[in-house]
Amino acid sequence: MSVTEMFSYIQGFLSADQDVREDIRKVVQLLEQTAREILTVLQSVHQPSGFKEIPSKCAKARELFCTVKTHLADLKTKFPVEQYYRFHEHWRFVLQRLAFLSAFVVYLETETLVTREDVAQILGIEVVREKGFHLDIEDYLAGVLIMASELSRLAVNSVTAGDYTRPLRISNFINELDSGFRLLNLKNDPLRKRYDGLKYDVKKIEEVVYDLSIRGLAKEPESGGDK
Repeated sequence: MSVTEMFSYIQGFLSADQDVREDIRKVVQLLEQTAREILTVLQSVHQPSGFKEIPSKCAKARELFCTVKTHLADLKTKFPVEQYYRFHEHWRFVLQRLAFLSAFVVYLETETLVTREDVAQILGIEVVREKGFHLDIEDYLAGVLIMASELSRLAVNSVTAGDYTRPLRISNFINELDSGFRLLNLKNDPLRKRYDGLKYDVKKIEEVVYDLSIRGLAKEPESGGDK
């Protein structure tokens, strides 16, 4: 093979690779658009009247996750299954956002932490790497940490809406979350930096609870009462 033939062959490989990346980018753009739509729906819970609409907003978000499943099913077909991590950077950010949105919906519905398995089910993807397109554990953890920031905002807006028990429940949840992350030996630099932000979320919520306490508004919710 001559030098010219060799580089022509390489160019063919590069062109094919670029075509794959372009196909992936198109699907990722659709995923990002749907993620923005879900976020727009859920952002309304921060409004004073939004707490009454939580069930309907979560139901609407669940409907939009069906569109997410369709796009992810399409994304799986754009590259060889064994090359997941070769192209991972293309969808890493949007998958973390979708993990956050899944976690936020589940928290609003049940005030519990969503499992990685449940997030994968909501998105219609796998958990085990060997089974194909999956939710990487670091992407799941990043999504949970994004949710923590959203909950710190929700705690502040709860007070504005006159809901004085919700910040206490959020505080308990975030403190448990912080304790859980302290058990992890995080080596991933971006994830570690995001976890450092959890400390500020904890502090922000504690300030809200403290302010409620000194005003005599902080009361532990009764067992079995409405959330």
